[in-house]
Amino acid sequence: MSTASSTPDQCRVALAQYAVSYLNDFSEFTDKLNRWVSEAVDQGAQLLLFPEYASLELSSLLDESLQSDVCGQLHALQQYLPRFLEVHQQLAEQHQVTIIAGSFAEKVTLDGKETFVNRSYVLHPDGRTDFQDKQIMTRFEGEVWGISPGAANKVIDTAIGKIGISICYDSEFPLIARQQIDMGADLLIVPSVTETLAGYHRVRTGSQARAMENQCYALHAPLVGEAAWCPAIDISIGCAGVYTPMDTGFPANGILAQGEMNEAQWVYASLNFAEMRALRTSGTVLNYKDWDAQLQRVRTH
Repeated sequence: MSTASSTPDQCRVALAQYAVSYLNDFSEFTDKLNRWVSEAVDQGAQLLLFPEYASLELSSLLDESLQSDVCGQLHALQQYLPRFLEVHQQLAEQHQVTIIAGSFAEKVTLDGKETFVNRSYVLHPDGRTDFQDKQIMTRFEGEVWGISPGAANKVIDTAIGKIGISICYDSEFPLIARQQIDMGADLLIVPSVTETLAGYHRVRTGSQARAMENQCYALHAPLVGEAAWCPAIDISIGCAGVYTPMDTGFPANGILAQGEMNEAQWVYASLNFAEMRALRTSGTVLNYKDWDAQLQRVRTH
């Protein structure tokens, strides 16, 4: 098994087009997550990615009055966070895989003020836990939920290499991903949830653009399906995709793998980091290298 200090040349990834269920108790969530993870492990996945706000599935365990209260449920859901992380961590260690859990609206204190952040946790096979917070809020998150930008942008060292996580809307801003690439990220991760086709295509287009301009892989995993009891995710639209540079040795359209729209399923792909890095010096175009030169040119004119 690769250690977090080294980067393998190849990796098998699994992206969840995850559909939420109405749960009767927490054990149903545990059983469901076990089934999903076991299926991906059986297909050789080393990194498993779940979508943004997949944790809101747990709102079905709240009293009915809270299930429809988009603000009140954020407070109530905090009781499940320790168990939510524990079951993911146990599975990561049991199967010796890296799991990026569905993001959680977590209560934190920022600048002395209590607020919520949209936090994506990374559970490592060696028992470590890391996280990345969303940097830029959508209007719904900021104006309705009162969710705030969280901890600074960073990269996370995993068993399959350094990753950068751009949660949903963050993928639409190139400087977030570029900072992660400059900090050494080998792979860009984009968990999302969108209720319209337009929203899905914004995140998909952003993910593809980030893969192109940084000459890297980008993994996009959306929530799918309906959850009538939870207004925040009552309708979720999209399909998962693995995006690449559009150059020699890679798909001409930049799509290595893609799921079926709105179907609950895993989407798998095998990544070759050695080929990706080689492209940055020998590609038909050199987007990764030319970024800094163009940025300098813009600043001096």
